[in-house]
Amino acid sequence: MIRLLVVDDDYSIRTIMQEAFSEKKYNVKVCESGEQALNIIKKQEFDLVITDLMMDGISGLQLMEDALKIQENLGFLIITAYGTIKTAVEALQKGAYDFVTKPFSISHIKSRVDRFIEFEGLKEENRKLKKKLSFEKKFNKLVGKSDGMKMIHEQIEIVADSDAPVFIQGESGTGKELIAQAVHDNSNRRNQPFIKVNCPAIPETLFESTLFGHEKGAFTSAIRTYKGLFEEASEGTLLLDEISEMPTSMQAKLLRVLQEGRITRVGSAKEIPIDVRVIATTNRDIQETINEKKFRSDLFFRLNVFPIVVPSLRTRPDDIPVLMDHFIKKFKDKYNYEKKELSKETMEVLSRRQWPGNVRQLENLVERAILYSGKKEFLTLSHFSLEPDNMQKETDYFEGGIVSIAEMEKKLILKTLEKTKNTRTKAADILGISVRTLRNKLNQYKEEGVPIPGEN
Repeated sequence: MIRLLVVDDDYSIRTIMQEAFSEKKYNVKVCESGEQALNIIKKQEFDLVITDLMMDGISGLQLMEDALKIQENLGFLIITAYGTIKTAVEALQKGAYDFVTKPFSISHIKSRVDRFIEFEGLKEENRKLKKKLSFEKKFNKLVGKSDGMKMIHEQIEIVADSDAPVFIQGESGTGKELIAQAVHDNSNRRNQPFIKVNCPAIPETLFESTLFGHEKGAFTSAIRTYKGLFEEASEGTLLLDEISEMPTSMQAKLLRVLQEGRITRVGSAKEIPIDVRVIATTNRDIQETINEKKFRSDLFFRLNVFPIVVPSLRTRPDDIPVLMDHFIKKFKDKYNYEKKELSKETMEVLSRRQWPGNVRQLENLVERAILYSGKKEFLTLSHFSLEPDNMQKETDYFEGGIVSIAEMEKKLILKTLEKTKNTRTKAADILGISVRTLRNKLNQYKEEGVPIPGEN
């Protein structure tokens, strides 16, 4: 229902307007002065104020200026005499929607109100469209329409402009790095550096120097002064990717830096203040890693100010068709094919599959399919080179009863390794994970006492 406030010191005009607009679609309130109107506006919201321009005390123009400070989206329709049109035009310049000159007919003023309602509807539609386009632009690399992905988008919106550390957890291939990039891109640090650190790739002896830098001569190979990655990321964002792989000896030093906001280069006693937003990721069960004394709980609590848990692809099947379309377009353009489409039957089969390698595995298979398809316009199952062990029915993974997701993953990895005759590169490719991730998983299973194919 449209909420109208009529302000006029002429009793007859107030009465006529109230009668004219007291219909089902209007909720009308009237008052005789600008002072009364302001008191009402402070207590109640309106869509449109119809006010006389010239009144004793607060004028219609002053009423509008004061009321817009209270309700910034409030509409104003000004009633003016012929001799004050210049002032009415001034009112338009200051935010009024329109003005009506006296004498006026009720049908005429009704048509102006109807136009205002239509205009506001178009404005609202335009606002929604702009918001939608802005949203899509913000998250154009995060493909998906499932509830899980919508929640990720909302979390990024909430945390982006803060300086709070973000801790992103999710299986390999779920897009943790893309989410970290989205947090940075939508923050007020977006024009500053975004530095990524691949923790498993750094030798333990070089960790401190890599992060905090070193002075010339600090150790044998330190032939020059080196700014660490914390300094390189100054005023920007530092992504500590797979932080659970960081040596425990380094974790205490990182905790101190996060607590104090200062670093010390290796070979120096001088403390350097830093302004860096830290985002950390892990593909491990972090609580289990803490329980195993491989990750400090105090460091986790320092990093886990704003947690984001990334859902695996198997929990969001609605995203598979969207991702397929996205990757087909990406690789069609990359390899300069004019047209590539997925047959309906192929889409149905792929949508029912389990994807242990998550989005990365799906992306790899699509790229491979595009290459296999050559000049053919339609992609079929034959182009995806799905190996038989990758097409097993779900029941194959539940031998002996219902098992946990971790147990299913273990069985799939060991089975794939067996089928590839212990060729880890090929097994990782089929699973859609990195060789490093496969190695970490196998080491974990070995510690649990599980026999690893190809190892005595």
